[in-house]
Amino acid sequence: MTGEINLPTLPPAPSPGPAPLPATGELLKLLEPQAGLIDPGKTVNAEVIALKQGGDAFQLLLKLTLEGGRQTLVQASSAQPLPLGSNVAVSQTPTGNLTITLQQALSANVAALTRIDTTQMPVGTLLQGKVLTTQMLPQGAAQPAIYRSLVSVLTNALSGTTLTVESPQPLRVGSLLSAVVQNAQTLNFVPLSGLKDQLAVAQQLSTQQSRQGSLDVVFTALQNLPADDTTSTDLRAAADRLLAALPDLAQVSNPKVLAQLIQNSGVFLEAKLLAGQNPQVPPLDMKGSLLRLVAELLPSLPASTNLNAILAANTLAQVLPNFVRNPLSTLGQIGARPAPAGFPLPDRLMQRLEGEGDLENLLRLAAAAISRLQSHQLSSLEQTGTTADGRLQTTWQLEIPLRTLQDIVPLQVKFQREEPAPDKDQPERQDKKDPKQMLWRVELALDIEPLGPLQVQAQLTQGKLSSQLWATRPFTASLIESHLGSLRERLVTSGINVGDLDCHLGTPPRGPKTGLEQRWVDETA
Repeated sequence: MTGEINLPTLPPAPSPGPAPLPATGELLKLLEPQAGLIDPGKTVNAEVIALKQGGDAFQLLLKLTLEGGRQTLVQASSAQPLPLGSNVAVSQTPTGNLTITLQQALSANVAALTRIDTTQMPVGTLLQGKVLTTQMLPQGAAQPAIYRSLVSVLTNALSGTTLTVESPQPLRVGSLLSAVVQNAQTLNFVPLSGLKDQLAVAQQLSTQQSRQGSLDVVFTALQNLPADDTTSTDLRAAADRLLAALPDLAQVSNPKVLAQLIQNSGVFLEAKLLAGQNPQVPPLDMKGSLLRLVAELLPSLPASTNLNAILAANTLAQVLPNFVRNPLSTLGQIGARPAPAGFPLPDRLMQRLEGEGDLENLLRLAAAAISRLQSHQLSSLEQTGTTADGRLQTTWQLEIPLRTLQDIVPLQVKFQREEPAPDKDQPERQDKKDPKQMLWRVELALDIEPLGPLQVQAQLTQGKLSSQLWATRPFTASLIESHLGSLRERLVTSGINVGDLDCHLGTPPRGPKTGLEQRWVDETA
């Protein structure tokens, strides 16, 4: 089930329910007779440690602290649910049952949380709970039904506490509830299958990033491939195909060539295969070519090669971790949704192993390059979905190796498209997407001498382009700043409405308020 649930603000007066509390007290019927449990006229403290709904009644497990500090457990039933962890003062009636006062019952009811502390549970945090009770609240004849439930939180900072929630549909008692914090009093249901997918992506991304290696390293190794008998004709041909596919800066400046390079960057390989396309037909796909290189390397290795040792840090996982199949054990390890930190991917050099030959080293580097492309693909999946305000955000993250004289420089690129939220009043317009209403973001990152590391963020919405540039070297930042006026004139001459256009020294700020989930330039302000 999907949708929103709310945490109501409970009034100081008794809330309506199927069995209102009598003014003189609430009778708790003991499931097993306990004669003389509490002395006449005495009250003892009781803590609710378990709650279970059975029809119109609720079964409680109470831990009583008797005189002298002795503790005992008793089972009782009640017409009213008492949240887990609530404390009440109870006394025993002459018939052997227990009773609590009206004020104690109200205090216990308030003990269930009706507001989430977003400093402990920030917006976007995943939580999971178990539904303890569900009651339909009295409503007028023309009003929709509202159900109030007690939910025991099983994960994160609120683990062990009880939430009071209201929803338009009844929550099945005993079921697991997965939800995302939207604000202090609103949760959004997450389907369990989607949650598993998200956990799987996060885990695989972490694994792939620990295996990945920089693309320029494998291409440099291909350039230095030995020309002796250890290099087969097929292996040499595979290496030549990869090297020949590398563009230079002039080619990347051509929009048509750039579009083709993006299509063949490896991020769309699986989509091509599903569509029945042959990845070996020119123009070649980068990831497909690297996979072909690995296939050509394996027969060329010496018979004594220990492939397990070489690929231990690079081979793909064959099965998903067990925790992905068990969200209960996993969600406790997941807090707020992390700000996208996968762009740009950091440089990572693979150290040569002792006693390793050139072909064994090349195999490790090729496998690391494949993992790097997969890290970009998984980062794209992780940052694709629905934003907090209902907009559909799609992300494409990729990397293109470029030739610059004798060097090979990876250009990292990220595109994000944000579509407007569906119009609830006019749902028939949902399929008619106006390109002008979409928000586009582009990020670029490269490190080229003598300019050093550069990053660019650009945003296009309502036909207006804004951009921020960052350079880590003062000379480069000053050089870019001096040419911004010329860049603005060229953009305006091309018919583009230009907004902010600035250059900064350093790197783009990252964090919960500066990540791409937030608009770093608000064109509507």
